[in-house]
Amino acid sequence: MEQSGGFFSFLVENLNQFLSFTGFANFTIGHGVMILVGLFFIYLAISKEFEPMLLVPIGFGIIVGNIPFSPGYQIGVYESGSVLNYLYFGVLNGIYPPLIFLGIGAMTDFSALISNPKLMLIGAAAQLGIFGAYILALVLGFSPQEAGAIGIIGGADGPTAIFLSSKLAPELLGAIAISAYSYMALVPVIQPPIMRLLTTRKERVIRMKPPRQVTKLEKILFPIVGILLTAFIVPSGLPLLGMLFFGNLLKESTVTKRLAETARGPLIDIVTILIGLTVGASTQATTFLTAKSLEIFIIGAISFIVATFGGVMFVKIINLFLKEGQKINPLIGNAGVSAVPDSARVSQVIGLEYDKTNHLLMHAMGPNVAGVIGSAVAAGILLSFLA
Repeated sequence: MEQSGGFFSFLVENLNQFLSFTGFANFTIGHGVMILVGLFFIYLAISKEFEPMLLVPIGFGIIVGNIPFSPGYQIGVYESGSVLNYLYFGVLNGIYPPLIFLGIGAMTDFSALISNPKLMLIGAAAQLGIFGAYILALVLGFSPQEAGAIGIIGGADGPTAIFLSSKLAPELLGAIAISAYSYMALVPVIQPPIMRLLTTRKERVIRMKPPRQVTKLEKILFPIVGILLTAFIVPSGLPLLGMLFFGNLLKESTVTKRLAETARGPLIDIVTILIGLTVGASTQATTFLTAKSLEIFIIGAISFIVATFGGVMFVKIINLFLKEGQKINPLIGNAGVSAVPDSARVSQVIGLEYDKTNHLLMHAMGPNVAGVIGSAVAAGILLSFLA
């Protein structure tokens, strides 16, 4: 009897120990909130088709990162030696973003920008959101390094946001990355009302001259000249700019097709999976649900609005100095943010609402790819005086 009683006590003790290690025993309201956020991201990706390549990995990563567990078992993304921690290494040390830029360069056609170089100015004007958010973050009490990392959300470029925050404010990386990717996905929702508010019906139907034919030599020279100009101005942006222009040279040289196809296909897909899953997993409720995270989301929304405002208004201003027939449709001003190619598609969709025969996509791709370069340059500028 004594032996059976001891055995029973042993079983009860082991059962209690097991139960204390389950997710149910360690569950908090914060975990539940974040799991719902992850489910919402997956819903937006599948039901609304908002950036599914990003939101599905991030949404599932949020769920994975918020499964409650007892610390010390090398499970969580922040626990040294865990599998997720090893995968997260590429985010924390800024390894994944340059690889993403390599793939972007290999899939990007800069012809619209080469044929009409003044569209580069629209991409630069849209970076107003970055510096506006930087100033706002400083006013709200963030340190200069934190403010710089938060400000880059205004560029609507997830990889750039991750790269800069990993250097300046790694403790805010999760909130900044989720904010940047969220607003990238919501481009079709956020931008159209701003574009309609800032433009007149007459401006929305402006027809632009078809882009001129760009030669192969121009396409090959562009990434070479581009890296020399931008990297000499902001050497600190070299990891992003170098990989972007290198990927584009692989594409345009036409003699490295296999390398270009690998960069824009399997490589960027693998890195997107890793970056999405680990960034999502980094949103553990215990570290993510803070007042700072909420402030970052608010600043991110404002910066995105300011960036769209800056791009559209810049076009309206330069149109004052252009002759009839040479004016730019201000609906492509929104494409200055570097959410490629979604913001350019928004320009096309809104333009077709007012003129079914006025196709703006090719024109919008000019400021859109300029925005990619602009956000990387802005990141380099911030890094140069804040690091």
